[in-house]
Amino acid sequence: MYCGCFLFAGGFVAASFAVEFWQLVLSQGVLVGLGTGFVWLPATPLLPQWFNRNRSLAQGIAAAGSGIGGIIWSFSIVPMIQNLSLAWSLRITGMVCFVVLLVASFLIRDRNEKIRPNIKAIDMDLLKRYNVWLLVGYTFFAILGYIVFIYTLSAFALSLGLTQSQAGIITGMLNVGTAIGRPFVGVISDHYGRITTAAALTASNSLMAFAIWIPTNSYGLLIFLGLVSGATSGVYWGTIAPLCAEVVDLKELPSALGVMWLSVSMPSLFSEAIALEIREPESGRPYLWPQIYTGLAFLIASLLLLELRRQKWGWRGERHR
Repeated sequence: MYCGCFLFAGGFVAASFAVEFWQLVLSQGVLVGLGTGFVWLPATPLLPQWFNRNRSLAQGIAAAGSGIGGIIWSFSIVPMIQNLSLAWSLRITGMVCFVVLLVASFLIRDRNEKIRPNIKAIDMDLLKRYNVWLLVGYTFFAILGYIVFIYTLSAFALSLGLTQSQAGIITGMLNVGTAIGRPFVGVISDHYGRITTAAALTASNSLMAFAIWIPTNSYGLLIFLGLVSGATSGVYWGTIAPLCAEVVDLKELPSALGVMWLSVSMPSLFSEAIALEIREPESGRPYLWPQIYTGLAFLIASLLLLELRRQKWGWRGERHR
């Protein structure tokens, strides 16, 4: 994680000096990506080690941090660019992130000595289990929909004739929804069951894509969509560790999460590229096919979780687990 602090911050600072596209790919792409992985991935399995009954609530509170950070950056980056420059905005971002991540890395604690987790890069025994493959499928399709939604909503706003400032506010509302909603998602998960809650919220994302996002043509409705979807569209990030803990033994959790992170990489890489390819820029509704694509991805992800629930406990046995 300490290594990740330097990679993450260094990527932003290096990007501030870039003058060619390939330099941005290496700095803000590769370095920041590696830094994110080095800092975030080792931290994710730790909360389930400390909680049992309120595990999803703890994970939801932690996941809400990304929303709080998103709010801060959403409303600070544009003024920094306007008053300082893009280069200095990148440098300030890198320096602030370095300090915050360094403090977090210093304070974080695990219970590895007591739990003695079985950590493998790829645990082949896990890949022989049907329930693990259901989680892999859920990961794949949930991220397909999530990536398109968060990276397309502001561009969709611009296609309706809204200003860049209004599109930025909608992105900010996404982060507000994330910060406020994810702890409540955790409470609901602990009360009604983690698999059930994740499946229901993922299905609600599909419903919102078809019932709200496709027909909307107003700024106010987009703000509402951003707030609600901010809490639910990223349900994967707040629930995947508790979901894995429901499917595998706690000692196997780091290895199971390693499989999930591998599953995340492919849809993260090409999901938005697919959405951009199926746009119809010359039509009156250029984002119709990406919207349908997003809704179908969330729908398939929710069906895979329902099958996981059926496999593990049946339809009536999860509530108090």
